[in-house]
Amino acid sequence: MAVKVALDVSAVPPQIAGVGRYVAELARRLPQRDVTTTLVTRRADTSRWRAISPSATVTGLVPNARAARLTYEALILGTSAAARGVDLWHGPHYTMPHRGSTPTAVTIHDLTFFTNPEWHERAKVAYFRRAITYSAQHARVLMTISEFSARLLDEIVPTHVPVVVTPLGVDLEKFQLSGDDDASLFDAHQLSLEFPYILFVGTFEPRKGLDVLLSAFAQIAQHDDEIELWLAGQPGWGVGPIEAQLAAHPFRERIRRLGFVEEALLPALFRHARAVGYPSRGEGFGLPVIEAMACGASVVTTEGTVMAEVAGDGARLVPVGDANALAASLVDVIDSSETDRASWATRARLRAELFTWEACVDQHLVAYAQALDVS
Repeated sequence: MAVKVALDVSAVPPQIAGVGRYVAELARRLPQRDVTTTLVTRRADTSRWRAISPSATVTGLVPNARAARLTYEALILGTSAAARGVDLWHGPHYTMPHRGSTPTAVTIHDLTFFTNPEWHERAKVAYFRRAITYSAQHARVLMTISEFSARLLDEIVPTHVPVVVTPLGVDLEKFQLSGDDDASLFDAHQLSLEFPYILFVGTFEPRKGLDVLLSAFAQIAQHDDEIELWLAGQPGWGVGPIEAQLAAHPFRERIRRLGFVEEALLPALFRHARAVGYPSRGEGFGLPVIEAMACGASVVTTEGTVMAEVAGDGARLVPVGDANALAASLVDVIDSSETDRASWATRARLRAELFTWEACVDQHLVAYAQALDVS
């Protein structure tokens, strides 16, 4: 599809995870699909994006401070030369310029600002509710990263422009069932393959269910003298109760905080975990689940959520917020035979192979064509 697209990457933080991973994959892959791509960045962030996507044009227009960035996007960015010089503007994080005439596509990740405002800072709830409603009425097309989010959008903002579902993907070459350098990667990060561990990957924030996992681990560790809990991720909003729970945890000496984990190490961590616990209360997609499954990990996540939609039969499901059920399921995974683990690994990998970044980009091209009314 020969089209000129401006992709606003200005909201992506320096350490890329989650939504940032999605935006970076688009930035890398759109130029490979005959899309002339301009990446609109923060003014001090151009070098990073030139390294991420060497084939794209990078223009640093957006102020670095968050408040100034949001005001600039709403009032100025849509009338900039970058916007006027393309066929389509893509806002990949709920928002879009309020001024300008360039056709716009907007990605909606989840609707938790409406359904569960307690999971977010109050100022963000008010802002993103307005932004989602505005985009739903003024964009040419919306993209949701799951069918789950598309259904919620219909319920919460019933009057909206057309929607194209663009499920996220996984890099099946990076996230594999085996890896030749796992031992050296562990050594380089002062980790040992000798310790059995449950792995959590995600930002420490209320909706991730880390409090539930910590409660479940207290039960598991009481009966298993070796198992550890490894936490990969950074503190986010509302982390105070989690920090208190960690400090008071009866088995805190067996909880290892890994911080932000670089992309090279993450597949190895998934491959060697005895189990991956992802008891999130709600997401737009749940990228760690599908990445873990691509590595053959035994994943336990939450039923009735988008993670259940994504995982299919490749993961075990427990009720949201149920520490007892989570502990029981994790113990079942940890105690499973090698035959059972191999069977689950095969099932998980086959499910993960249905979600690729190539397919994600395909759906974006469908959305772009719809926004521009071309076939």
